[in-house]
Amino acid sequence: MKRLKRLLSFALSLARELSDERAYARYLELTGHSASAAEWKRFTERRYRAKYGNAKCC
Repeated sequence: MKRLKRLLSFALSLARELSDERAYARYLELTGHSASAAEWKRFTERRYRAKYGNAKCC
């Protein structure tokens, strides 16, 4: 039973990391803002701009 709980905990933490939930929580802790729709929009725009903003040459 203990192993199942550890496995479930690991799976949930992995899902949070892959879905940007943990990154958003770290962003909120760093900036001191509270969670809101506007803050989520600011976070995702900033994240996607950093990820896709640099054009890659052929």
